[in-house]
Amino acid sequence: MRIGVLGTGNMADALATHWARAGHQVTVGGRDTHKAERLARRIAGGVQPAGLRAAAESGQQVVLAALPFEVAADVVRDLRATLRGKVLLDCSNPVGPGFRLLTQGGPSAAQRLAAAAPGSHVVKAFNLCHENVWRMRPPVFGGRPLAVPVCGDDETALARVRELVRDVGGEPVAGGGLERAGLLEATAALFISLWVGEGADAQAIAPPLTHAAGPL
Repeated sequence: MRIGVLGTGNMADALATHWARAGHQVTVGGRDTHKAERLARRIAGGVQPAGLRAAAESGQQVVLAALPFEVAADVVRDLRATLRGKVLLDCSNPVGPGFRLLTQGGPSAAQRLAAAAPGSHVVKAFNLCHENVWRMRPPVFGGRPLAVPVCGDDETALARVRELVRDVGGEPVAGGGLERAGLLEATAALFISLWVGEGADAQAIAPPLTHAAGPL
């Protein structure tokens, strides 16, 4: 695939590294082209640096929005014509001070991107883990690949993102339509508050699958 990456931060670095190693053609773009150049050199594997618009244009199949929640919709709105018809992958977490969900009472971060770029196919994924987890090769715990929920409405877009999840070493899990992306974002807010705020093992709050539906 030809993948454009909007952003030059840690998530852009972690995911683009996997995808370049998997043989995809990746272009990383940022407002600061010097940061994009440094990131492209660090990743290597043929990754190209660019500005935001050029990165969006280069992502013929998928464009990753690895942007802070506060600016993502504005950036995507400026690129909406370029993004039409493309898969727009959102990995953001709209979590503010006190682990507060910044979208509470309104559309999810992913839905805001969809509204900002009508005609694109927004998919939510990769938001439940710290970037260091995505740097693992592969992210396997206790012998099990990391399960990665994926939410979206377009089957072709979902198939492409599922492929990218497998390229990272994870196992895609159907998360439902884009209207359920807010649940993923709320889950991230809860997990971050447990992990970071309480030092609690968030994974321990769920029973094994064999017990999840009630009496055996």
